[in-house]
Amino acid sequence: MIIKILTLFPEMFDGFLSNSIIKRAIAKDLVKIEIINIRDYTTDKYGRVDSYPVGGGAGLVMKCQPIVDCIAKNKSDNGHVVMLSPRGQTYNQKKAHELLNQTELLLLCGHYEGIDERVNKYVDEQISIGDYILTGGEIGAMAISDSIIRLIDGAIAEESIEEESFENGLLEYPQYTEPYDFNGDKIPDILYSGNHEAIKKWRQKESLYLTKEFRFDLFEKYKLSKQDLKLLSEERYSPNWEVKAISKGKKFIK
Repeated sequence: MIIKILTLFPEMFDGFLSNSIIKRAIAKDLVKIEIINIRDYTTDKYGRVDSYPVGGGAGLVMKCQPIVDCIAKNKSDNGHVVMLSPRGQTYNQKKAHELLNQTELLLLCGHYEGIDERVNKYVDEQISIGDYILTGGEIGAMAISDSIIRLIDGAIAEESIEEESFENGLLEYPQYTEPYDFNGDKIPDILYSGNHEAIKKWRQKESLYLTKEFRFDLFEKYKLSKQDLKLLSEERYSPNWEVKAISKGKKFIK
């Protein structure tokens, strides 16, 4: 997959490209990321890429010519151009999977007071990452790129993707690591049981309850199975788990 990010501030992506999963995915040739400077395509003799809004108003507006020429020079026949814009569909995990199917993705980052309206006809769709104001589209482009790249086969372990929040419409279950007892807060004993089926049910129950509590909008959309309904009818923290397991030399019996 090729991701091309069209921006006025390419230096903002230096850290993004050189760390963690993104860096490893690039090294494995799972994805190619190109940071393209829109300024390189201006024909203005002073190198301007923005101007004052016609009719008056605050700030500056990005001009048509540099953006349109930048798109034309960098988009292949398979290219899909996305403009980061508050008008766009709110980004979610479903859209991340859809964009994953693109061979070449171009992300257009706006800045200043926005982009000349006439640029809209040169993009394939608009996406918003939320109802709040940012200085420009660069952070949004990073978020979209990150969410897509981690879905590429080989970028991270497959089981990590399957059990994450939003992948199945629910929030992820709670995660723990040693020590067992931290300031009186203990890891649920069921996780030491070695009973994988019981642990799976416990995790599903927790996901259901957490989603219902914190993201009821998601819970309402989720199609509950018979097993889910049964889990929700039980106590959230069942006192009847029979746990016999040894961890770090400690034996837990409940």
